[in-house]
Amino acid sequence: MKKLSEMSITELWQLFPIQLRQYNSLWKDWYLQEEKQLINIIGNKNIERINHIGSTAVIGMISKPTIDILIEIVQNCNLENLINAMKKNNYIFEPQPENPPPYMMFMKGYTENGFEEKVYHLHIRYLGNWNELYFRDYLQIHKEVAEKYGKLKLKLKEQFEHNRDAYTNAKTEFICKYDKSAKLEFANKYMPHYLRKNNE
Repeated sequence: MKKLSEMSITELWQLFPIQLRQYNSLWKDWYLQEEKQLINIIGNKNIERINHIGSTAVIGMISKPTIDILIEIVQNCNLENLINAMKKNNYIFEPQPENPPPYMMFMKGYTENGFEEKVYHLHIRYLGNWNELYFRDYLQIHKEVAEKYGKLKLKLKEQFEHNRDAYTNAKTEFICKYDKSAKLEFANKYMPHYLRKNNE
């Protein structure tokens, strides 16, 4: 059996197709359990903020059963130590050539036999005014938009079940539209104080 690192992108997309599930109240518990582990792994002193993002953070939202977590780290965090610590705790480091460190992504729950029950995507960045936080909050409040988003995902899943990049790219226009609406509604809710001063 091939290792994941030996598989082509086509083989990986076949093994890990787009799956959508109705909202599961256990997703919040899975996040909270993983949050505790991540704080222990990375160290509280290295973390500015940690958040459950993505559709699994929105009650009632249809979603890929993947828990997305955004960790914003301090500027002096040792990135090499962080990567090594994550690898030791069963996270797969997914290099992002177009987004160099500290814009890092780690995954857990992917095996040569397919998905495990619990799947995690961990996004690590420096503290910033990230769109994902606003989009999550907007969907939590605006149920009609969440419903539209769910319908869009179902449609795209039928088209791109075995092409994750195409599925993600096809959602971009919708997400960007409501990112703008969210930032207007919530003003500077997540903007760090040092950035807020520069934008006033």
